[in-house]
Amino acid sequence: MERAAVVSGRRSPSVPECNISTSTLAFDQHFTTTAKGILLLAEIMFGMLVWILVGGTEYFHLSALCWVMFVAILCWVLTVFLFLIYLTGTHNRIPQVPWTTLSLCLNCSAAAVYLVTSVVDALSVNQAIRGRHNYNCWAASAFFAFLTTLCYAGSSYLSYWAWKTTQEQ
Repeated sequence: MERAAVVSGRRSPSVPECNISTSTLAFDQHFTTTAKGILLLAEIMFGMLVWILVGGTEYFHLSALCWVMFVAILCWVLTVFLFLIYLTGTHNRIPQVPWTTLSLCLNCSAAAVYLVTSVVDALSVNQAIRGRHNYNCWAASAFFAFLTTLCYAGSSYLSYWAWKTTQEQ
C-alpha cells in the first residue's frame, strides 16, 4: 500500500514506503490508584525488601532462610509480572486467560506460603547474635515478610470478590 497525499488533484508521496508497522503499548494510568494496584505495588516493595535484607547476609548457612529467599524471590517475580499485565492492559487483550481466577490462585497461594515464610523468617532471627548485621537484617526482613503477607491477604480478598462477581454473571 502506498501512502500518498492528495495535493491539488494529484498524488504525491509524503512518506517513503518502508513497510514498518507500529504498535502502541497501552498504559492504564489509573491502575496504580486502585486498591488492587496499590496492594500490588506494596507487595512488590515489601517483597523486594524481604529478599534484599536476607540476601545481604550470610543466609546460606541456614536452610530455613534459603526457603525464605526462594519464596520471596518467586512471589516477587510473579507479582511483578502480574502487575505489568494489569498495568499495560494485557489482561483485556487476552480474554482467553481467566485472569480473575489466575489472580485469585496466585494471591491465595502467595498469602499462605508467605505466612509460613514470615514465621520461619521470624524464628530464624534467634540464630544470629543480637545487635549484629545478620540479626538486624533478619529481624527487619521478618517484619516486612509479615507486611507482605498482609498485602497478599488483602489482594486475596479483592481477587475473591472479583472472581465471585465474575462467576455470578
